[in-house]
Amino acid sequence: MAMEQYDLCVIGAGPAGFAAAMRAHDLGKRVALIEKGRIGGAGIHHGALSSKTMWHLANDYEIAHRVDRGYQAREVDVAYAEVCRVVDAAVAEREALLEQQLVQLALPHREHGGVVHLLRGVARFESPHRVAVTDGQGAVSSVQADHFLIATGSRPRIPAEIPVDGHTVVTSDQIHSFTEFPQSMVIVGAGVIGCEYATIFANFRRTKIHIIDRHPRVLPFEDEDVSEEVTRNFEAMGIVVHRAARLESLAVEDGKVVYVIKTASGERETIRVDKALVAVGRIANTADLGLERTGVQFDAQGGLLMQNTRTTVPHIYAAGDATMDIALLNIAELEGRHAVEAMFGLAPRAIVYEALSTIMFLKPEVATVGLNETMARAQQVPYRVAVLDNRLVSRNTAMRETRGFVKLLVAQDSGTILGIRALGPQASSAIQGIAFLISMDATLGQLDRCVHPHPAIPEGVQECARLLLGRSILKPEVFVPKGLMRIGDG
Repeated sequence: MAMEQYDLCVIGAGPAGFAAAMRAHDLGKRVALIEKGRIGGAGIHHGALSSKTMWHLANDYEIAHRVDRGYQAREVDVAYAEVCRVVDAAVAEREALLEQQLVQLALPHREHGGVVHLLRGVARFESPHRVAVTDGQGAVSSVQADHFLIATGSRPRIPAEIPVDGHTVVTSDQIHSFTEFPQSMVIVGAGVIGCEYATIFANFRRTKIHIIDRHPRVLPFEDEDVSEEVTRNFEAMGIVVHRAARLESLAVEDGKVVYVIKTASGERETIRVDKALVAVGRIANTADLGLERTGVQFDAQGGLLMQNTRTTVPHIYAAGDATMDIALLNIAELEGRHAVEAMFGLAPRAIVYEALSTIMFLKPEVATVGLNETMARAQQVPYRVAVLDNRLVSRNTAMRETRGFVKLLVAQDSGTILGIRALGPQASSAIQGIAFLISMDATLGQLDRCVHPHPAIPEGVQECARLLLGRSILKPEVFVPKGLMRIGDG
């Protein structure tokens, strides 16, 4: 069996693994990048790129049907197969870019000698410093390395009692298996993934959506005003949310999905729909790696015990969904790069998870950084908060889309920026500056001095800062009674 020696072996070519391999290449290292599936992982194929491409298409379709924009479109047809074709094209474009880069990087860099070899196959540890790689034809090669990074990603969690068949009952990985828009669909789980697909299918106006939420409200980890804004829009789109409901059974009968829920009042309700999407979280892909041969330790839940990005074995690191700490693409890339810099002695700055930014592609779009009010109260952090309705933001008025708001939290005494929640079109454009300021422990005064472009969505953030400083352009004595502003302490 052939044996090759590397400085670093990365298992998994998703967001974390690919980013790590590129950073190691920068440092002139010899890297083996092992992937059993498609380059890019869930970040491209079953997650960030594919679902967001579908969201944009659905959003465009919904906008085309509006009648309040000075024009009216007629006979706008849509077919699920064609939508999936466009999504597949976007995925293929991105995957091709990454593959082209790997072809080039297989040759040693002329200056620093860095090289990345892509190895196709399934990796399994044979010892702490060696993995066997089995390709699609059953051929086995062996890779030995000084350092390893586990970046094997995650997969949808499937409860044992739900009969996922990939056609009638699907996970988010299998959503493209539909041949046409279902007339009705139940989504089990009201987290981010479930709510995003509810938004997508409702915007296409071909599918009646039901969501089973075991919590009293959707997005229970967010503040109530955020949750209620999303719920109001869901209801306006015709989405049925079963709040505080428990799924008692789900089965396929005569090609249809029949599910039974126990409602908050204790009653049982039986509902029949065409399809079911199971979106109840994801689990790490670490079970079949042979990690028992390396000496790494696991926590009580079966996850890797970690310190920053390093496992309990000093030369083995992990990043991204494989750690299941925060399952987001941007964090996966950050952790992958951090791990490489740590293992090769660069002593990188600790990752500031408090500046974590997230976008939820709902209706309206929801963008978040740092603490919300719920988190601040739980952590007993005294805070001040300002909320500005999008009806007061010029760019939203120009877009004829004023649903949503901006909410800014700062520390009560110091004015240090704690977090932001932005809801509305292009909400994501409002959060990057705040993420940077939080990472720098910046204060309200520093935010106020930032010059914002006009007209732009981030102007709502600046006006929130001015509200808290007592020097806003739009005065609270006028707009607080109208429900367009809120200033408070917590």
